[in-house]
Amino acid sequence: MQRKKIQEAMKNVYFQKMTANGYHEIEEQIAKLQQQRPAKIGQLKAARALGDLSENTEYSTAKRELRHLESRLRYLNKQLQYAEIVTPKNDHTIDLGTTVIIEFEDDHEQETYHIVGKQEADLAKQKISFDSPLGQALLHKTAGTTVTVEAPQSSYKVKIVKIEL
Repeated sequence: MQRKKIQEAMKNVYFQKMTANGYHEIEEQIAKLQQQRPAKIGQLKAARALGDLSENTEYSTAKRELRHLESRLRYLNKQLQYAEIVTPKNDHTIDLGTTVIIEFEDDHEQETYHIVGKQEADLAKQKISFDSPLGQALLHKTAGTTVTVEAPQSSYKVKIVKIEL
């Protein structure tokens, strides 16, 4: 029993929760970067052929861009390697992958958010991380519930109006 608890704790340390859509977006980014890689290598070879490498800005720039591309590829591959895809259940509670409509108690304004993993969060697209103050307050709650969100600057209350898959 103790071993199982340790394994679960270790799983939470290494694995990053994300939606299936977020996983596929990372795969698409990797594919785009891999398509760019041969061109970057070609630029580096062409710049190297220009001669003196100590004062060759084209070479330095091409080398830096290739390093950046390789670094980004390693990072994204690690994201996929340690990804735990969470599929929301239809149990009428908020989880990763669900969409929630909330109403702020102070001004009765309604907002719709999609609960996603940390690396998928994008407030401009109405995607909030399950790990954000609002996401933490909403997680595993049901429609009709009022929750208090403990944000760094203040706290506020929101009512969960509707939950959708």
